[in-house]
Amino acid sequence: MYAIIKAGGKQYRVSQNDVIAVNRLDVSEGEEIIINEVMLVSDDKGVNIGSPYVPGAKVVGKVTRHYKGRKVRGFTYKPKKDSHRRYGHRQYLTSVAITEIKS
Repeated sequence: MYAIIKAGGKQYRVSQNDVIAVNRLDVSEGEEIIINEVMLVSDDKGVNIGSPYVPGAKVVGKVTRHYKGRKVRGFTYKPKKDSHRRYGHRQYLTSVAITEIKS
């Protein structure tokens, strides 16, 4: 059984006992989270596709930790102008352990 959910502005394919990293959520560590934006649910009975979301479906997870992702380095320059700039960015992330998929 798996589901496609929308969390933190992105879509993820999740199964039970999966651990996913999403953009920082405003939920404290150890707290349970319910995601109602389920776009697709696949189980033994078949595939249920929502438009845009499957009614009554939800995914239950537990926030395990908040952390910063790896550094992304960027570089920009303008040719013939002696102008260049280096920058770095680390995204704030939340680790979510999926405990249950309800359809």
